[in-house]
This record gives sequence, structure tokens and C-alpha cells, in this order.
Amino acid sequence: MQATQLLLEEPIRLASILEPSSPTAFSALTKIIGTLGPQSRDVETIEALLKAGMTVARFDFSWGDDAYHQETLENLKKAVKNTRRLCAVMLDTVGPELCVLNSDEGVIELVEGASVLLAADRTVKASATVLPLNYDGLASAVKKGDTIFVGQYLFTGSETTSVWLEVVETKGKDVVCTVKNTATLAGNMFTAHVSQVRIDLPTLSEADLKTMATWGVKNQIDFVSLSYTRHADDVRACREHLSKLGDLRQTQIFAKIENYEGLAHFDDILKEADGIILSRGNLGIDLPPEKVFLFQKVALQKCNAAGKASIVTRVVDSMVDSPRPTRAEATDVANAVLDGTDGIMLGAETLRGLYPEESISTVHKICAEAEKVFNQAVYFKRTIKGVKEPMQHLESIASSAVRAATKVRASVIVVFTSSGRCARLIAKYRPTMPVLCVVIPRLTTNHLKWSFTGAFQARQCLAVRGLFPMLADPRHSSDSASTTNESILKVALDHGKAAGIVKAHDRIVVCQKVGDSSVVKIIELD
Repeated sequence: MQATQLLLEEPIRLASILEPSSPTAFSALTKIIGTLGPQSRDVETIEALLKAGMTVARFDFSWGDDAYHQETLENLKKAVKNTRRLCAVMLDTVGPELCVLNSDEGVIELVEGASVLLAADRTVKASATVLPLNYDGLASAVKKGDTIFVGQYLFTGSETTSVWLEVVETKGKDVVCTVKNTATLAGNMFTAHVSQVRIDLPTLSEADLKTMATWGVKNQIDFVSLSYTRHADDVRACREHLSKLGDLRQTQIFAKIENYEGLAHFDDILKEADGIILSRGNLGIDLPPEKVFLFQKVALQKCNAAGKASIVTRVVDSMVDSPRPTRAEATDVANAVLDGTDGIMLGAETLRGLYPEESISTVHKICAEAEKVFNQAVYFKRTIKGVKEPMQHLESIASSAVRAATKVRASVIVVFTSSGRCARLIAKYRPTMPVLCVVIPRLTTNHLKWSFTGAFQARQCLAVRGLFPMLADPRHSSDSASTTNESILKVALDHGKAAGIVKAHDRIVVCQKVGDSSVVKIIELD
């Protein structure tokens, strides 16, 4: 019988488990997205998050106005300047989210077995018997026996702060439900989710379109996290809107898969999107719990094969209130890394949690340990086998660079790129060493003004596993000048030396374009 290919590299020495970790700026290749909010929006805290390993800052527009998020972003810019750590910006849309409104913020006690009315009238005061919704089409979408979840922190898995309702009947536009668990709801707004039922609301709301056109354009956002992506058309519509805004043509779209409909159209969505976010909290409601792990493994494998970034969410929920994760959560993070994820997204842990810095630092350390035993040889063979022949020229170069770096045990791969595509193809093969991406700016024009590209492409590398970007000086952007490339390479290696990942006598693999050809070369440092 053929031996099973293991995710772990063998043999794992027991002694290595007992050795203390030695964290550096490049100790983890997996990227960490942190959500900034009430507990993580001052300059000092953001600086701590950047030093702990955050590479992308997420701004969740399902709460807070533009002014609030702008103030947080200005603090992020100061923190980036102070720490000299790059950080990309992700705008997370609201999408077709159902909300229960609690205008006076009174505490609502719901008791198992009681009856509660989900009212289409937003002006009704929320109570233990009536919960007003922001959507008047629910009654026509649900049927008797359907499941509805309501809670302020609905997808953390806490049964004491979220409630499970079962539909009994509809009365006009209202829905009568039975409370299935005792819970306490507190706050001014609660999320509602109807399991496996389509809500007839647009994926991009009017508020989302306006936010992109104002806050997004003003701040040159790097990523849009497209909430509740259900079809590939949702991604196309978002891209069309971004292209009309001009300045956001280069913004990447990460489709958030968080319901049954998005899962059903996953392959088509993957083709259109720049990356995928697996929103496991929401999926855990639409899918039976025993099926969530299977979707994660299949989805990550598909993303890896397509060479597109994948982000896993909801990993250390307990760290909202605790400085340490549970053993199961720590294992969950490691398994996501071994499955090949590009990044881990933290939501409530950094948004409102008591330990935002510890959350990122802990996840960073777990990722680093998992990467040490990641079986790159098996992964490489599987990825090569999955590529349709003949292999495209650029991917052939990228895979060759990773193979060479592995064979000579290079300490780092340096890739020169303008679009970031070659760097992402290198990351597709999951090299075990860091990849320094030297982004070469290009001079472009829209017939009205001239501008350099490169800043977007450099920051967007911050969501891809193993990529660490540097933006070359626009004055030295000629690909044909070998002396220029050599000088830029020296700067990149000096940066690697300062970061502690490059030292004397190390071997370096360089992937660059020379004239009309792309070459891979091996350099041994003096």
C-alpha cells in the first residue's frame, strides 16, 4: 500500500519542541491581518501590533462612520512611520447584513422556550418579545422550521451572548420565532443570520459604494474584503465600480465566503477574485460543524493551486478575554498553516479584545513553529503535478527559483517585479525561506497625467505568504540597466543583513528580467 504523504516534515525531533523560539522580523512567513477598533486604534497600540507581526490592517465598516475610521487610519500612518514597518489597508464592506436595532441599548434577556417577534418596523423598541429588523423581506424568505441566529458577537461561538431562534410562522412582514437557548443581548445593534436562506439584498450596498468612492479613494486602499460574496458576478460588479473610481483600479478584491451560496459557487468566485477569505464563523452556521474543516482544506487547496491568496478567520476567539488561546485554537492555527493558508485574520480579538497585541504575537509564534515542519517537498511536487502543461513561461521561472533555492539551501530569494505576479507565483510554491520582492515602479499615463505604479503592488505583497516587499527608487527603474539592478540588489541584501536573514557565505537566489529574458541565478556572498 502506498505510504500516505504527510503534511509534516519528517523526522520531527522531540528536542526541537523543547528549544526556545528565536523570533525575528521574518520569523513567520504567514501573514496576519488585524482588525482595528476600540481596543486597537491609538498610535501606541498600533505600533505594538505592527511589531508583533501585523502586516494588513482591516477596517470593518459594518460599524463606525468614515470619520471614526479616518482617525484610526491616521494613527496607523503615524505608527508605520515610527516603527518603519509596512502595513497594507483593507476595507471590509457591510454587504447584505441583517441587523436587529436596539436604539436605547437596553439589556435584553431571552429565555429558552419563549416566543419572540422579528418585526419589519424599525421604529419598534427592542425587547424580550420584539426584535426590530433593518429588513422587511424576511417573512417572504423564510418558512416554518428555519433557523435564525441573533447576537452582537454572533459568530464567536458563545451561546450566552447570541440566541438561536426557530421560525414558527409569519404574520405579514413579521416573523414569529421560538427561543431555543437562554441568552443575554447587550448593545445597540445585533447581527442576524438566517441559515441557508438567500436574503434578497445586493452584495454591495449603497453605503458600500459610497464608502469606496469617498473613504476608499481618499486613502488609496489596497484591498476590498467583499462581504457575503455569493456569485462571481458580485466580484465583477465590485471591480467595475473600482475601475470607475480611477485611483482604485489597482485595488485587489478578496471575496469573503461566508454562506452556503458562496460555497456553492466557489470555483467561479475564485477565478474572478484576487484572493479568498474563509469566514468560518458564518460558515459554521450555514454548514454542519463537522463539515467546516473539510471546506477549509478543499478551499485552501484550490486557492494554492490557482496561486491566489487565502485567508482563514476565527482562530483564537478565546483571546478576546484571555491572554492565552486554548490548546485547540493553537492547533487550529497550526493546521491552517500546514494546509497552506497565506494569512490569518483576527477580528474581535484585536477589535474589541482585551489582549490585541498578545493575540497577534501568539498567532505569529504558532505560525512560525508550524512553518518549520511544513513539508515543502511534498507540497512542491503536488503543486507542480497540478499545473497544466505546457507550463507558462513566468511560472516555469518562478518554480525553478524555488527549486534552486531549496536545493542550494538559500537563505533568501530576491525577485525583481513590476506587477507582483512573478513574486506571487514564487509564493505559490511555498518556499521555506523569505522572498524579498523588489518592486520596480513603472511610469504610466491616462493621457491627463503621468504617475508611477508600484506602491499598490508592494503593499499587496503583504497579504501573501512569504513575500516581504521593497519599493525601488523610481529614478532607478530601468530593467535593462544591469548596473542599476546590481545596485538595487545590494540595497535588498543590505536590508536582509540588517534584518538578520542574510549573513556572510550565504547563498542567495535571484529572479530577475534581463532584456527580454527572465533568469534565475545563484549568488554566494563574500
